[in-house]
Amino acid sequence: MSAPVDAPDWRTLTQEQLDLGFNNTLHVPETASIVAGWDRLSADMRARHPQSLDLRYGPRERNRIDFLKASNGGPTLVFIHGGYWQTRAKETFAFCARGPMAHGINVALIGYTLAPDATLDQIVNEVRTGIDTLVTELPALGGRNDRMIVSGWSAGGHLSSMTLGHPHIKAGLLISGIYDLEPIRHSYLNAKLNLDDGTIQRNSPVRNPGGVNKPLVVVAGSAELPLLRKQSADFAAHRATYGLPVIYEEIPGANHFTMMDELASPSGRLTTLVRQLFER
Repeated sequence: MSAPVDAPDWRTLTQEQLDLGFNNTLHVPETASIVAGWDRLSADMRARHPQSLDLRYGPRERNRIDFLKASNGGPTLVFIHGGYWQTRAKETFAFCARGPMAHGINVALIGYTLAPDATLDQIVNEVRTGIDTLVTELPALGGRNDRMIVSGWSAGGHLSSMTLGHPHIKAGLLISGIYDLEPIRHSYLNAKLNLDDGTIQRNSPVRNPGGVNKPLVVVAGSAELPLLRKQSADFAAHRATYGLPVIYEEIPGANHFTMMDELASPSGRLTTLVRQLFER
């Protein structure tokens, strides 16, 4: 769980280098075509499972949940989308429910208000409220609220880490997330986030001692930006330091976007990790 050897100290980088170090879109030239494919697959998935879409959990437009049912009384994977807290939407990620659903695992995708229309504290609270709503509604939807795992990609990985302490969440799978917000404050991403000392301290798991004593898998792609891989490796090492259950794994050859193929596939590595967490 040591940091990637090619990961620089972000504090030694120029502004341009730091910005590029977190810019996944520039790092993966095929981003636009990959995301367009996600949109097509997700539209098809939503069309095939229209029964419980856009369930309200709060007053704001994006305070909605899509529940895709694979089995009555089955466990539920709660998935939180990414986009550096300021882009993308839950609708784009329905495609990744295919893998878990092939194994009888229901999937609930939580939307949230994007920055700058919401602060990071507000976004975290919205997601927690979404989970509260799921706990109440899952029995009527056909799921079990005593078998829930949280997962998320990119910013969703961070938001998942911030909701792991919810009493109904049993474990977590964090995919290519951010767990120390300080370098984000110094990058181009802060224009909409407006992070300050308090926000960073409250919402950076690696900057706070200890953590939630629940099974956690932290995953990154071996072809991701070094600063992104370092975030995951450092967070896993942080948990290990405090004796908390954690597994760190890199998906060989996967970049920030192709990572999600491993959840969309019934035989993908991320799908397998989800199944293993439910079996614990």
